[in-house]
Amino acid sequence: MKNKFSPILVALAVLAVAGCNVYNGLVDKSERTDAAWSDVNTTLQRRADLVPNLVATVKGYAAHEEKVFAEVSEARSRLAGARTPSESAAADAALSGALGRLLAIAEAYPELKANENFLRLQDEIAGTENRIAVARKDYNDLARQYNSAIRRIPGSLLAGPLGFEKKDYFEPPEGQAAVQRAPTVTF
Repeated sequence: MKNKFSPILVALAVLAVAGCNVYNGLVDKSERTDAAWSDVNTTLQRRADLVPNLVATVKGYAAHEEKVFAEVSEARSRLAGARTPSESAAADAALSGALGRLLAIAEAYPELKANENFLRLQDEIAGTENRIAVARKDYNDLARQYNSAIRRIPGSLLAGPLGFEKKDYFEPPEGQAAVQRAPTVTF
């Protein structure tokens, strides 16, 4: 009795299954990276939402510091309008720098440093800075895994033709590394 399946058909079926597995793996990595980017955006938005309250609290004590308030507001707007990881990183660096200057103003106002709302907001922002750092690390880890998968064989054979593109890392712009660190304030 003759074999009904030729070796060529079996090989094609194996290749098709393997191709589907590679494709599904790339889709999964891409989706996980996109979800991690969403987490980064959520934490950045959380910080941006806290900023107006912090500005309002400090404004009550240091109304003459309009330039710093304008810088914070402009940086917050840039962060809200950022669409890519590199745009978000640049806007985040600007906001971090502006927040650092805003919090430095508080040093000159002992009554502000004792204000319960200010202290609570400062704690909220510090916690959010930690969340941003964790979300950024998680996103960059997943982006690295995804980018490696689309550059290695067999993923590289399917990634280009199927439209899988490299994900950008969330990193501070060059020369902004010092500004990127969370502002520190001592009382």
